Amino acid sequence: MAKTYQEINEKIARGEAVVVTAEEVIDIVKARGIKDAADYVDVVTTSTFGPMCSSGAFINFGHSDPPIRMAEISLNDVEAYGGLAAVDTYLGATQPSKDRGLEYGGAHVIHDLIAGKEVHLVAKSQGTDCYPRKSIDTWITLEDLNEAYLFNPRNIYQNYNAAINTSSQRLYTYMGILQPNMGNITYSTSGELSPLLNDPLLKTIGMGTKIFIGGAQGYVSWMGTQFNTACPRDDKGYPTTPGATLALIGNMKEMNPKYIRGAVYEKYGTSMFVGVGIPIPILNEEMMAFVSVENKDLYTNVIDYSVQRKAKPSLKKVSYAELRSGSVDINGKVIKTSPLSSLKMAREIAAELNYWINKGEFYLQEPILSFPMGTALKGLEINEGGLR
Repeated sequence: MAKTYQEINEKIARGEAVVVTAEEVIDIVKARGIKDAADYVDVVTTSTFGPMCSSGAFINFGHSDPPIRMAEISLNDVEAYGGLAAVDTYLGATQPSKDRGLEYGGAHVIHDLIAGKEVHLVAKSQGTDCYPRKSIDTWITLEDLNEAYLFNPRNIYQNYNAAINTSSQRLYTYMGILQPNMGNITYSTSGELSPLLNDPLLKTIGMGTKIFIGGAQGYVSWMGTQFNTACPRDDKGYPTTPGATLALIGNMKEMNPKYIRGAVYEKYGTSMFVGVGIPIPILNEEMMAFVSVENKDLYTNVIDYSVQRKAKPSLKKVSYAELRSGSVDINGKVIKTSPLSSLKMAREIAAELNYWINKGEFYLQEPILSFPMGTALKGLEINEGGLR
């Protein structure tokens, strides 16, 4: 029988909800079948921990005496955006440090703040009648701030391409180092644990969905940038190319630095590893069928990153089971594979979210707005002569 969010939340409150991870549910379905498993299980926890470059933090510093309208802002010598209100800023995860370059960036500042470390704040201004101060040089911690929250425009890709390099030169990319002559393949996913692969048609995930983000409770705030639900899909509805993304929000003051990490990609730049978990309510048999997907049934494409065009050729369509095996055969050549995301951390997040729900510390939130299906991406047209 179909369930509702209210019914599941009432079971959580009574301590009666059956909550399992997306890996555990696979064996339950094999043993019980879809119908019986759907009656038995109430919530399936999904998760991922990987690099999510389109991330950052909104910060409010509070007013000094005399006050300043901050125009040029840096945190540990990493530039933050100065075009908001007087003491508000947005710090992007990929912004590099002025003194350390690509070895330290916005993601590291965010991690340092969450870890309770002091951060060096420098700000300058032209000065105004109501904001007469022209400079500030001080040290701050997360507790000194009025507000500090992650607002990540594009997180947890529903699916993403694997990367390879057919050229004779080593490539340094956001998919890591790609060795020449098809020397390796990299990929980034938690596969059958991944949130949007367990709800491929976004039946339960939308604006307002409550989530685990960085060790805190947060929310889906909007569809993510480069949101693509018109992507190719298999006959069961799972995307076979990059698909939907989510914009996520969460309070940094409640986060754990273990789940928010700065990262450096050699000769490419800075990124931020973000831990995300999303509970999938088992409202009916359709949702149970979706969450019981296995790595062997989820596919992506091995894309040649040596082609410096937006449209890059695919060398092979592969399952995540193949990628997880450690090697893939392409035209008779056995090529080593390696993940950029951490399955160990994803499993820890799924288990932690499971624990929160079982303890009655986390309840499901029904989306207040569903996201559209059939939305395609646009490219950027270069109009050198100006607007037509």
